[in-house]
Amino acid sequence: MSTDPHHRLNPLSYVVLALVGDGGAGAHDLVQMTRQGGPVYWGGAPSRLYSEPKRLAALGYLTTTTEPGRTHPRTVYRLTTLGREALQRWLATPAHFPRIKNEAHLRLLAGDLLTDKQILDSFRGMLPELDELEAVVEAMYTQADRVPARTRYLRLSHAYARKLVHLHREWIADIEAELARPAQGR
Repeated sequence: MSTDPHHRLNPLSYVVLALVGDGGAGAHDLVQMTRQGGPVYWGGAPSRLYSEPKRLAALGYLTTTTEPGRTHPRTVYRLTTLGREALQRWLATPAHFPRIKNEAHLRLLAGDLLTDKQILDSFRGMLPELDELEAVVEAMYTQADRVPARTRYLRLSHAYARKLVHLHREWIADIEAELARPAQGR
């Protein structure tokens, strides 16, 4: 195993380092940030957002300070030089196509095990969630100016999320149109 400490970093590590950024953040702040954008950008257990910053601090990527909180003191994490350099190095590498865990796709992959009506009902069941995601994305887009150093980049990211929600609406419409036609060879 390499002695390079960067091998101890995983995708969640980079999410935490990026969210901590220059302004610092407490674990609860990290949970709130990912809860807001998580359904579109990142999935995972919120509990990991409490343990990962502690792990990164122990490895020297983050420092901790105690600051007053609403009800009790809170730990605020900040990037160290090591953390900033690791994040910058990773961010400068080529981006890969996003990892996708697409449960909806499974309805089509195993479509021969369902009726077309079951498939349509399942996909139409996604529409209320898309409405909610659309509202979340619009809120994130309009609130992007709350982080002046990142506004430009957040808006570009949220424009992607808008398109992703729209793409799913188009996908549902395509499925509805295709499954309205008689099946060939079934």
